[in-house]
Amino acid sequence: MTGNNTGRVTAGELQLPQRQLAMVFDLNKCLGCHTCSIACKTQWTGEEGMENMWWTVVNTEPGKGTPKDWQQMSGGFDADGKPRPSRIPSREEFGEAWKYNHDEVFKGGKGKGVHLKPETKPKWGANWDEDEGAGDYPNSYYFYLPRICNHCTHPACLEACPRGAITKRKKDGIVLLNEKRCKGYRFCMEACPYKRIYYNHVQDVSQKCIFCFPRLAKGVAPACSRQCPGRLRFVGYLDDPDGPIHKLVNKWKVALPLHSEYGTQPNVYYVPPLSPPKLNSSGKLATDKPRIPLDYLRGLFGDRVEEVLQTLEREIAKKRRGEESELMDTLIVYSWPKDIFPDFANDPVTLSGGDHG
Repeated sequence: MTGNNTGRVTAGELQLPQRQLAMVFDLNKCLGCHTCSIACKTQWTGEEGMENMWWTVVNTEPGKGTPKDWQQMSGGFDADGKPRPSRIPSREEFGEAWKYNHDEVFKGGKGKGVHLKPETKPKWGANWDEDEGAGDYPNSYYFYLPRICNHCTHPACLEACPRGAITKRKKDGIVLLNEKRCKGYRFCMEACPYKRIYYNHVQDVSQKCIFCFPRLAKGVAPACSRQCPGRLRFVGYLDDPDGPIHKLVNKWKVALPLHSEYGTQPNVYYVPPLSPPKLNSSGKLATDKPRIPLDYLRGLFGDRVEEVLQTLEREIAKKRRGEESELMDTLIVYSWPKDIFPDFANDPVTLSGGDHG
């Protein structure tokens, strides 16, 4: 990439990477167990000032998410490629790290009479509205939406940084933040429409997902993907015709970006969730209408979502009839890990000096 004398990269100076790493999340397999979040948390956000950071989150949809109401904060670019006004989420909207009364329970001799609770009443957290969803009985519904930094092709955070602290790697398209150059201005937080950048109030720098690039260098998948028990987080290169990412995004076209209207060209994609049918007023008979409103899914994944759902249903029907379906075989992931992140299937335990995540 190139930059002007201010250190800022403009839209006309952006260059495509040699290859682009991407992820695909199959929302029909997400358990909402947060194993991905914990795997990332324990590996990358243990430093001082990172207590409230969740570089990988799993939000319940419909919901306000994290930070609270992030989808209403704008950012990114308009149809003409101009930055859209936004704002920096507050610490309260992200959710503070809760402090508990550990001393009272474990050291104060009151363990039988008191229970663990936050020392101050919290107002919001990363999964505050988990499992609430929407709809009325008997047709209530929700699904889980994992989110990380999208490592966008046109990163709004990169353009917004006046320090040139954010770069997009040429060899794989990972968007990284150089904390030695960062001065904590937080223009990146404001510009990112997905609000996946955090501010470390202790170190006075912005911090974000790094796509586990030190693991990738050793052929190991990112922690969130490798630890996922649902086998839903595919990792690979968009230009690899034999890899699952290219097949799901470009061949079968069943993986869609989240809020493509933000204009950042995200490189995290989603296989949208299939819906159970609505029940009649008695709650005993199924109708032919989906419980998750298509308009809601269109708002997240764009106008092609109905076409994608029809493709999934058609391929599922083929599989049930005993017919071949390459798409279903890919999504099922019979052989882990080579079928889900073939380029990063190394076991970290077997690597000298490797971690165990």
